[in-house]
Amino acid sequence: MFLNCPFTVMLKIPKFAKNLQSFLEIPAFSVFPTGFNRFCNDTAFNDQNGSDSGTEWERLLKPFDLPELQASLVRITPYQLCKLLALPLDVPTSMELFQWAGTQKGYCHVFDVYYMLIDKLGAAGEFKTIDSLLMQMKQEGIVFRESLFIVIMKHYGRAGFPGKATRLLLDMRGVYSCEPTFRSYNVVLDVLLAGNCPKVVPNFFYDMLSKGISPTIYTYGVVMKALCLVNEVDSAYALLRDMMKHGCVPNAVVYQTLIHALSKIGRVDETVKLLEEMLFMGCIPDMDTLNDVIHGLCKMLRIHEAAKLVDRMQGFTLNSFTYGVLMHGFCRMGKVDEARVLLNRVPEPNVLLFNTLINGYVSRGQLDEAKAVMHESISIGCVPDIFTYNALILGLCKEGYLVSARELIAEMQIKGCEPNVITYTILIDWFCKKGRLEEAWNVLDEMTAKGLALNTVGYNCLISALCKGEKVQDALNMFGDMSSKGCKPDIFTFNSLIYGLCKVDKFEKALGLYQGMLLEGVIANTVTYNTLIHAFLKRGEIQEALKLVRDMFFRGCPLDDITYNGLIKASCRTGNIEQGLAWFDQMMSKGVNPSNNISFNILINGFCRTGNVQGALQFLRNMKYRGLKPDIVTYNSLINGLCKMGHGQEALKHFDKLHVEGICPDSITYNTLISWYCKEGMFDDAHLLLNRGVNSGFIPNDVTWYILARNFTKERDQEFWTLFEE
Repeated sequence: MFLNCPFTVMLKIPKFAKNLQSFLEIPAFSVFPTGFNRFCNDTAFNDQNGSDSGTEWERLLKPFDLPELQASLVRITPYQLCKLLALPLDVPTSMELFQWAGTQKGYCHVFDVYYMLIDKLGAAGEFKTIDSLLMQMKQEGIVFRESLFIVIMKHYGRAGFPGKATRLLLDMRGVYSCEPTFRSYNVVLDVLLAGNCPKVVPNFFYDMLSKGISPTIYTYGVVMKALCLVNEVDSAYALLRDMMKHGCVPNAVVYQTLIHALSKIGRVDETVKLLEEMLFMGCIPDMDTLNDVIHGLCKMLRIHEAAKLVDRMQGFTLNSFTYGVLMHGFCRMGKVDEARVLLNRVPEPNVLLFNTLINGYVSRGQLDEAKAVMHESISIGCVPDIFTYNALILGLCKEGYLVSARELIAEMQIKGCEPNVITYTILIDWFCKKGRLEEAWNVLDEMTAKGLALNTVGYNCLISALCKGEKVQDALNMFGDMSSKGCKPDIFTFNSLIYGLCKVDKFEKALGLYQGMLLEGVIANTVTYNTLIHAFLKRGEIQEALKLVRDMFFRGCPLDDITYNGLIKASCRTGNIEQGLAWFDQMMSKGVNPSNNISFNILINGFCRTGNVQGALQFLRNMKYRGLKPDIVTYNSLINGLCKMGHGQEALKHFDKLHVEGICPDSITYNTLISWYCKEGMFDDAHLLLNRGVNSGFIPNDVTWYILARNFTKERDQEFWTLFEE
């Protein structure tokens, strides 16, 4: 019972601003003995010094025993009970009060009492007790109101029980005879969304419509957000048009939800259209919405449209992110000067904006402009950071100024900006690319002395350089060092090592490394397979190469033009032109476009090498039919094949076609035809062709002179022996 528990547990705050009598607003009401009231007036409730509440309550109750206190209590009304339940009492005490009041003769609990108590129980997570009280209300014939269920459903949501909230909504009509309105549905939709159940939200929305309950603009906003979260953006878009039928005018939140979802999936045109509609409807977009649209336009390189949109939004206070996105877009298009003009419009530019501009100039090789931007940032008090220096160091390295890059590192340290792992990795990478390995090791020593460790990219740079220089054992040692230091190798690491091992003919080790990749959690890619396949093809081990091709198909790794060209070339080398054509047809059917006519040229050369010149000519016609333009390599292969087969006149016809098709013959073309003329003893024609070539800009090379000298000498020898025999 209420009176059998100590009153020290009733209050949880240090003090009250006024006494209990005034809180209840009934001067004649006396719940507690006269000593208590006197104490309240004189001490506890008028104490402005904030003394400890627990001690005061213990002092208060000490003179009385519980039977005397119980005897002094008088009748309490539901209104007064509501006032007591509103006090910061703990749940057990509140329940004792509730149960004690219910035992009074002629007393009946009212809806407000239940509401106050259930609200308190919900905040404490006492949902089983709430269920009991709901049943008690039903037995007592108390009429349920929607507000009670709304507060319970909200507590279910806060406690992480969206399923119980939905169950209660479904029970409102059938179990408790309370008709839910849009308010109940809105709460449940909110709870489902917050409880990470967006897929269920549309079900309750359509249930709401089926029961004739009109949704509000808030309802639509929640449902559209849920649909967007489960990638049902088109359904959300359809709701935008549907809401007008229910008398709902879209607000800014609805438009912003849709624009954000559409921008995430790259549907830029629709975001622009919605923004226009939003402005037409008088809805003001927030900065995030504007940034979504601008960012989408910039990603599609529609920079000028984005810039026009920024110009239209002059009434808005654009933030640095907006300007940064637009500047980055200009830089991606190579219009760095326009990005610089935009920077001048920013009221308070920050270092990120300056870095965007510096990166833009560096990517275009305009180092002087990049340095000028850095000095400009310093002049307005914007201190360059590590990203600024790293961008400039990368630019210097790209231009080959590695010594200047090292000097800039020394300069940045003097100015208090310490180089990081990325700084040193840039240097190591470029020293490796230039073949200056010793200097790369010096950078590594300097980096280590500062307590910085190589990352995966740094290791990859060194391992790749060592493999290209055929120092494969050193690369393998570094690979072991990498693993021992907890630095995880990636696909680039393995590809470099496999390439190096194949280069020095250590195929078994290369295959072992390929097979061990999966244990490291690294999946072989097309580059991995191409390296191994080409190594096997080079050795003539076609069956081993084909095993790897089958492995590629099995693992879902796509074959590219490099893979197919290797297989076509290997087939043609062995004279199996039909197999080469089969690989070519498969390549075309898979949508792999041959790059630079290499595939065509390999096949035409293969036809000519096997003496099938007519097959080469037919394939050339097919090539043109596919819309592909033959190049000088194509014609050189064809002319060489025709000359070898003794069809020199046919070769000359194709030579004449070169000028018509705008292809300039090269030294191989002239040398092939001059050689054929000489073999046929047509030295005057060879001389004329040479003169024609020289007049057209052809510069004879050593091969040209060798062909002419050898054949003229051969002719002289023949004349000599003819005269000698005579």
